[in-house]
Amino acid sequence: MKKIGFLSFGHWAPSPQSQTRTAGDALLQSIDLAVAAEQLGADGAYFRVHHFARQLASPFPLLAAVGARTSRIEIGTAVIDMRYENPLYMAEDAGAADLIAGGRLQLGLSRGSPEQVIDGWRYFGFSPAEGQTDADMGRRHTEVFLDLLRGEGFAQPNPRPMFPNPPGALRLEPHSPGLRERIWWGAGSNATAVWAAKLGVNLQSSTLKNDETGEPFHVQQAAQIRAYRAAWKEAGHTREPRVSVSRSIFALVDDRDRLYFGRSGQDDDQVGFIDERTRAIFGRSYAAEPDVLIEQLKADEAIAEADTLLLTVPNQLGVAYNAHVIEAILKHVAPALGWR
Repeated sequence: MKKIGFLSFGHWAPSPQSQTRTAGDALLQSIDLAVAAEQLGADGAYFRVHHFARQLASPFPLLAAVGARTSRIEIGTAVIDMRYENPLYMAEDAGAADLIAGGRLQLGLSRGSPEQVIDGWRYFGFSPAEGQTDADMGRRHTEVFLDLLRGEGFAQPNPRPMFPNPPGALRLEPHSPGLRERIWWGAGSNATAVWAAKLGVNLQSSTLKNDETGEPFHVQQAAQIRAYRAAWKEAGHTREPRVSVSRSIFALVDDRDRLYFGRSGQDDDQVGFIDERTRAIFGRSYAAEPDVLIEQLKADEAIAEADTLLLTVPNQLGVAYNAHVIEAILKHVAPALGWR
């Protein structure tokens, strides 16, 4: 395991039980947690994007703010739903945020999952082309975005511009060199993992995937990663790809941990349907004393296959407690998994 970071959904709720009661709280606490994680030695601060929900939504202001407050930690998403995105505007936002962060962005993209509203992307002005699905539209937006990140000119310059133009066709600005190689795809199936490999992007695999074989979640996820790596090699890409998996993992080291997670009741995978046609498998959570946790995680085949582990954090418990959760893993568990 080369890198360990955290993944926050940025939930907020106006209730006495939550320490994150407003959207402002969620955003500002996300920045503070990224700063704390960097100080603890973590490798990444990642954020999920959901629309029409009391969660983090527009990622680039947050990523830029984290980039301005930190100096080393990777800053990423897991994932941005590309059905909602204008690829050209997104390329400008991503370039700006990456330059502010000094080239530390790691952007996870996806075709999206079931959302809070029906066809929410239509409210953003997008509709699939005739004969295509919303998933096709998300993948098409992704392909356009990746082409733009190459930084090649494509727009015909005005012969009487307000400011002098460089010669040739114009590209979007600002352009951040190297960002194209720091794009990831959140794959929910083996087929989309193979598609991502052919496209030349890194792989993110979360705690949910299509149940394609009936095997335990971590076994199916490990097979997905191996299929991705084989497709990457077959495509002839020259660089080494990166692969991340996300997990809910809690080391029980004090009474607060035992109170919150000592009887989590999520020690087994769960199976359900994310839509009327797709049977999905949800990976288990891990919560145990550090020595027990180490043995459990060593038996997780997908963690062994990946190079990056993202710890999903209960952000509504506050920055201080979540920093404690991250520190407990880094200090008591991660070294035994080969980290650092």
